[in-house]
Amino acid sequence: MKKKPYIVIMAGGLGTRFWPYSRNIRPKQFLDVLGTGRTLLQMTYDRFIKLSDKSLFYVVTNQKYFDLVKEQLPDIPEKQILSEPLRRNTATCVAYACYKIAQIDPEAKIVVTPADHLILQEEKFHEKIDIALEASEDGQKLITIGIKPNRPETGYGYIQFISEPGNPVKKVKTFTEKPNSKLAKTFLESGDFVWNSGMFVWKAKGIIHAFEKYMPELAEVFEEGIQYFDKEKEEAFIKKAYSLVKNISIDYGVMEKADEVYMVMGDFGWSDLGSWTSLYENKPKDKFNNVLDANALLYDTENCYIKVDTDKLVVVEGLNNYLITESDNVLLICKLDGDKKFRVFVNDAKGKGEDFV
Repeated sequence: MKKKPYIVIMAGGLGTRFWPYSRNIRPKQFLDVLGTGRTLLQMTYDRFIKLSDKSLFYVVTNQKYFDLVKEQLPDIPEKQILSEPLRRNTATCVAYACYKIAQIDPEAKIVVTPADHLILQEEKFHEKIDIALEASEDGQKLITIGIKPNRPETGYGYIQFISEPGNPVKKVKTFTEKPNSKLAKTFLESGDFVWNSGMFVWKAKGIIHAFEKYMPELAEVFEEGIQYFDKEKEEAFIKKAYSLVKNISIDYGVMEKADEVYMVMGDFGWSDLGSWTSLYENKPKDKFNNVLDANALLYDTENCYIKVDTDKLVVVEGLNNYLITESDNVLLICKLDGDKKFRVFVNDAKGKGEDFV
């Protein structure tokens, strides 16, 4: 019988580009963003439980969201919810989970996934994950799921692959994290670049070997932790470990440097739901390309996203490409495609008081 993979869900992000709907107290992965009755975290669990078993799931999240994870995923044992004391980006998040899993089973296959993606074609998705899992069998391959780009997006990492007709597992030539707009256009035009989805597949021993080779300081910290995992002193060790390691992504820390990196094309209807723009793209629209999650009267208005509680009437006239959204104590009106401004909005709102973020 084929061994089921371990599933690591990264669920510690702040979802800044979804502010003010996404807040520090309850970021977007804990919200029912799509109106399905399930949060993005729950949808991620639902997607992967078909490939694995609840005993093989680990959720890595900030310590302040431990109770939210427990509430939303009651099937996952508490010991498999890993609390991060500080925000240290994805390399540390991945290391924490993978070193713990390697202690249980060094030969374990692991799928690492963000908690907030949309997958429209789940059967096809499962097929591609199975291909990646099979390819990881040799123990050295680090496999990422690539997405064919449809625009010169600067918010994603890009993967250049070597074309091998008939082989679904492509060798990665270069791995570039978040290029500028000029470079992103060049990548799009070349045809041999895909977006990095942020989903990875590997064996526990493969990623640990990569950490030892490319991030030896991080590897040294977590190797020391092996004696503490699943014991009383684990929490104290993790607090110390997170104070010692750098804030760096798995992309910068490992994937850009490693030799044995491969890509499986993820043509299964993917969105990272990273911003209001990406949510707008995945919502039904009226004949003027407006998304309405509101009780609204619109006049000469197109290409807008309006999300306001239906107990209020919203009247809009003469707008194009705008987001209008109200959440608790914040009303936001801005350009719909102004994703890059959101960090400014949130930082400035924090100056008005913590209750606004």
